[in-house]
Amino acid sequence: MPTNFTVVPVEDTEAPSSSNATSSPEAKPVSLGQIFERTGQETTVDNQQGAQIDDVEGEKESTPFLNSDNGSEPDYEGKNMALFEEEMDSAPMVSSLLSKLANYTNLTQGVREHEEYEDGVRKVTATVPPMGTFIGVYLPCMQNILGVILFIRLAWIVGTAGILGSFAIVSICCICTLLTAISMSAIATNGVVPAGGSYYMISRSLGPEFGGAVGLCFYLGTTFAGSMYILGTIEILLTYIVPSTRVFEAQNKEGEATAWANNMRVFGTGCLLVMALVVFVGVKYVNKLALVFLSCVILSILATYAGVIKTLLEPPEVNVCLLGNRSLKNDMFESCTKTEMVENMTVMTQLWGLFCNNTCDEYFELNNLTEIKAIPGLLSGVIKDNLWGDYGPAGSVLEKKTLFSAPAKDMSKDIDKPYVFNDITTYFTLLVGIYFPSVTGIMAGSNRSGDLRDAQRSIPVGTIMAILTTSFIYISCVVFFGACIEGVVLRDKFGDSIGKIPVIGILAWPSPWVIVIGSFFSCCGAGLQSLTGAPRLLQAIARDGIIPFLQVFGHGKSNGEPTWALLLTVGLCEIGILIASVDAVAPILSMFFLMCYLFVNLACAVQTLLRTPNWRPRFKFYHWTLSFLGMSLCLSLMFVSSWYYALVATVIAGCIYKYIEYRGAEKEWGDGIRGLSLNAARYALIRLEESPLHTKNWRPQLLVLCKPDSDLSVKHPRLLSFTSQLKAGKGLTIVCSVLQGTYMTRGQDVKTAEKSLKAAMVAEKTKGFHHVVVSSNLRDGFSVLIQSAGLGGMKHNAVLMAWPAAWQQARDSASRQNFIETVRETTSAHQALLVAKNIDRFPDNSKRLREGTIDVWWIVHDGGLLMLLPFLLRQHKVWRKCRMRIFTVAQMDDNSIQMKKDLQMFLYHLRIDAVVEVVEMHDSDISAFTYEKTLVMEQRSQMLKQMQLSRTEREREAQLIHDRNTASHSDKTANSLPPDRVHMTWTKEKLFSERAKHKEGMAVKDMFNMRPNQSNVRRMHTAVKLNEVVKKKSKESQLVLLNMPGPPKNKKGDENYMEFLDVLTEGLDRVLLVRGGGREVITIYS
Repeated sequence: MPTNFTVVPVEDTEAPSSSNATSSPEAKPVSLGQIFERTGQETTVDNQQGAQIDDVEGEKESTPFLNSDNGSEPDYEGKNMALFEEEMDSAPMVSSLLSKLANYTNLTQGVREHEEYEDGVRKVTATVPPMGTFIGVYLPCMQNILGVILFIRLAWIVGTAGILGSFAIVSICCICTLLTAISMSAIATNGVVPAGGSYYMISRSLGPEFGGAVGLCFYLGTTFAGSMYILGTIEILLTYIVPSTRVFEAQNKEGEATAWANNMRVFGTGCLLVMALVVFVGVKYVNKLALVFLSCVILSILATYAGVIKTLLEPPEVNVCLLGNRSLKNDMFESCTKTEMVENMTVMTQLWGLFCNNTCDEYFELNNLTEIKAIPGLLSGVIKDNLWGDYGPAGSVLEKKTLFSAPAKDMSKDIDKPYVFNDITTYFTLLVGIYFPSVTGIMAGSNRSGDLRDAQRSIPVGTIMAILTTSFIYISCVVFFGACIEGVVLRDKFGDSIGKIPVIGILAWPSPWVIVIGSFFSCCGAGLQSLTGAPRLLQAIARDGIIPFLQVFGHGKSNGEPTWALLLTVGLCEIGILIASVDAVAPILSMFFLMCYLFVNLACAVQTLLRTPNWRPRFKFYHWTLSFLGMSLCLSLMFVSSWYYALVATVIAGCIYKYIEYRGAEKEWGDGIRGLSLNAARYALIRLEESPLHTKNWRPQLLVLCKPDSDLSVKHPRLLSFTSQLKAGKGLTIVCSVLQGTYMTRGQDVKTAEKSLKAAMVAEKTKGFHHVVVSSNLRDGFSVLIQSAGLGGMKHNAVLMAWPAAWQQARDSASRQNFIETVRETTSAHQALLVAKNIDRFPDNSKRLREGTIDVWWIVHDGGLLMLLPFLLRQHKVWRKCRMRIFTVAQMDDNSIQMKKDLQMFLYHLRIDAVVEVVEMHDSDISAFTYEKTLVMEQRSQMLKQMQLSRTEREREAQLIHDRNTASHSDKTANSLPPDRVHMTWTKEKLFSERAKHKEGMAVKDMFNMRPNQSNVRRMHTAVKLNEVVKKKSKESQLVLLNMPGPPKNKKGDENYMEFLDVLTEGLDRVLLVRGGGREVITIYS
C-alpha cells in the first residue's frame, strides 16, 4: 500500500539557537531544483564543518593517510560514500532528498493569507490538519455544481423541453463533465498540482500559449458566473421575497421588460459592490460561511424530495386558473370565475373587469374558466403529457394543449390581458446553453489540492463521486418534476400563475420558503465564491509572467490579497450584470467553461498519445479515446448552444494565444505541445528522406558562416539581415561560427558566442538555428559544418559567407586558403555558394529601397540560382521596389538579337519579370595595363611565397635546436655534449633547405626580371574587361549578382584566384558572387 505524506516546511525545535530558518508565514511551491540546490548547500556546509580543512578550499581531506600527525584528526563519519563526494556537491543523497520532501507542503492559492493578518500584525502560522476526500473534494464540488439553475430554471427547462428533451440535455452535459473529470483526474494525479488548479494543469500540459489563453477564458467564465449568481440572487429577491422594493415600475405592458432589466441592473450593481467589499475585507468569513451555504442547498433539495413523496399521499392544494386553455396570472384576482353569487345576486368578478371594459374580450366570451391542480401528484399520470417539449416564440401565451379552446379572430390586444407569456423564444439549443452552468464546478477539488491529505487519491474519487451524485439529483429532479407538476405550470418561469411562488417551492415540503431562502443564500454564497476565486486565478496567471500587460494584477496587499485583480473582476462582473438576464449570461459563461474543459481533455489526450516518460498518472481509469470524446462533446456543445458566442470565445482565445506567442515571456514547462512538435518534426524528417527533392520544391536552405570578432560578437550583422531578406522561400537557416582551440578550454567561449549569435539573430529578425563549434583550426571547423550541419532531410543546400576583405593584408595565407578550400568543398558537396562582398554596405531590415535595380550578370548556367535569388529578394519589403535586370554576354559568333529573344521567352516561361539586355564583348588585344597588372600580381605572389618559405625554415631550424637541447639535458651519460653547443646533423631535407636559403637572394633578384604566365594574363584580361562592362552598366544598381568562377584545379594558382575575383568586382558597391550546386533549382513547369 503506498505511503501518503504531506510535506510542510518546519523548524528544528530542539536546537533553535543553531537554526537560521525563520518561521515562514506562508508555504509556497518549491521546485525539486530548489530542493536539490538547498540540499547541496547544506551538504557542503556539513562537510566543511566536519572536515576542518585548512588547505586549499575544496579539498575533502587534509592528508591522504589515516593516521595524521597534526593532532586534529578529520571527521570521517559518513565517508562511506566517498566515491560520490564530488557528485554530492551538486546533487543530494537520496536520504537527504527524502527528508526534504517529507517537510514540504503546498498551501492553497492565497485563501488563508488574509486570515494571517489581523490588525496589521501577522499571527503565528498554525498547522491546519489536511482534509480527506469527503470534506476536501466531494462537498466543495457539490456546492459548486448545485446552484441557481436548479432552483429557478430547471423546472422551466423540463416544461419547455419535455421530460425526454430535458433528460437528453442533462445527460449530455453530465457526460461531458464526467469525461472531463476523468481527464482532469489523470492530469491531477500526474504529480503535485500547486496553486492555480485547472490553469496550472492546462498550462503545464499544453504550454504557456494554450495555458494563458484557456486560463484567461476560465477566468472570464468564473467572473461571468459571479454575474449570473448575483442576477439570480436579485431575481429571487425582487420576484419572491420583497417585490415591493422595485425602483422602476412599468407604465404599460410594453415597458415591463425594460423596467425589470433596470431593476436588475440597479440592485445587481449594489449587490456586487457589497459582495466585493466583503471579499476585500473578510475572506475568512466567506470561507467559514461556505458550509452554511452548502447546508442551504442540501436542505432545499431534501425539501424537494420530501414534497415529491408527500404528493403520493396528499397533493398540495394549489390550483391554476385557465381561460380556455390559457394560463392566467392570479395576482389580480381571487376567484377563478366570471360571475359569483353574493346574497342571491349575480356579481361580476375581478376577472370580468380585467377582460370587459365597455366591451368584452372575444376570447373571454367564447371560452370558460377552469381550475386545475398545479401539482396533480406522482400517480396522476401527468408524466404522459410532459414527455414532449412545447417550444414557443417570445410573447406567446402559455397554453395547455390538451384542453379545448375556441379561437378568437382578434388577438391583437392579448398583451394587455392577464395572461402568462413566454419572455424569450425557446428552442432546444438555447436550453442547452442555459442549463450547462449548472454542471460546472468540477474543478473545485483540484483547486484545493494543497489542502488534501492525499490529493492523488482524493481528487479523482471525490470529483467523480460528486458528478455522479449531482447527475442523479438532476436526472431525478427532471423525472419528478415532469411526473408531479402540470406542464403549463412548469413553463411558468416566474410562478405568475401560482401567486409569485417558485415552481419548486409549491412542490417542496413543508413550506415554499425553504426553497426561496435556500436558493437565495445558495446564490449569494456562489457569487461570493466566484468573486473570491476569480481574482486569485488572474493573480496566478499574472505571476507566471506569460502575459506582459497583466503583470500589474499579480500584485496586491502585503498579505497577498489580489486587490488589483479584484477590481478588474468587479468591473468585468458589472458588464454581465448590465446584461440583466440570467438566460442571456448563462450561455456566455458556458462558452468559457466548455473551452476550458475542451483543453483539459486535449491535454490528457496529447500526453497519453505522446507517451512521454513523465506521464505516469496514478489514476489508471482513463484512455485517450475518452478524452477525445470529451473534447469533441465540448466543441459540439459550444456551437450547439450558441454558435456566435462560440466564435467570440474562440477569437478571444486565439488572440490571447497569438499575443503570448509573439510578446509573452518564454517559458519551458515540459508541456505536451512541445512533445507533439518533436514527434511531428521526427515524422516529417523521416518522410523527407524517403524520396529525393523535386526541383519545384527546391528552396535555399542556408548555412551561414559568421565570423566572430575578438569579443565573440558577430562581426558582420548585415550578413544575418541579408539572410532574413533572402528567406522569402521560408527555408532552413543555420547560423554557425567556428572557434579555434579545444572544447575543454573554450567551453565558456562557446556559450558566450552562442548567446551573441542568438541575440544578433533576434535583432536582425533571422529565424533559424545557431551553432558554434570548436576546432583545432578554422579550416577543419568549416569542413565539419559543411559536411554535417542539419539533420536528415533538413540539411543545407547553400552556404552563405562574407568576402574575406583582409586577405591581402594577412602575413600568411590562412585567410585566403580557408576561403578557397571552402569554395572547393562546397563544390565537391554539390552545394551552392553565396559570397557577399562589401557586406557591411548591404541594407538592414529597417531600410526601404525606394528605387534602383537588382542586376544579374548571367555568364554561365548554374542551374537557375541566379534567376531565383533576385525573385526571392524582391519578396522582402527592403527590395520590393527594385526592378530586376538580367545581363548576358555574347561572343563574336553569337547572334545577340536572337539571344535576347530566347532569354525573354525563357523568363516568360519562368514567370519572372525582368528587363533583358545582351552585352557584346568582342575579342581585343591584351592591354599593357592588363599585362602589367598580371605581372605585379605574380611578383607579389612570388614574394609572399618566398617570405613564407623563409619563415617556415626559420621555425623548423628553431624547433630542431630546441629538440636537440631537450635531448642533451635529458642524457645522463658522461659523453654528452656541453649545453652551450649544438651538434648539427646534415640530412637530405637540411641540405635542400640550406640550398633554398642561399638561393633566396637570387630569387628576389630574378623577381624583377620575370615574365608573367600567359594563362594568368588571359584570365586577368577577362576579369578586367568584364569588370569594365559591369561597372558601365551596373555602377548605380542596388545589388549585382555575378557568376563566381571556380578555383583552379591546380593548387599552385590559388594565390592568384583571389586577385582575379577582386579585379572582377572592383568598383562595385554591393556584390553577391553566386556559384551553383550542380542541379536545377528552377523550372518552367507547374
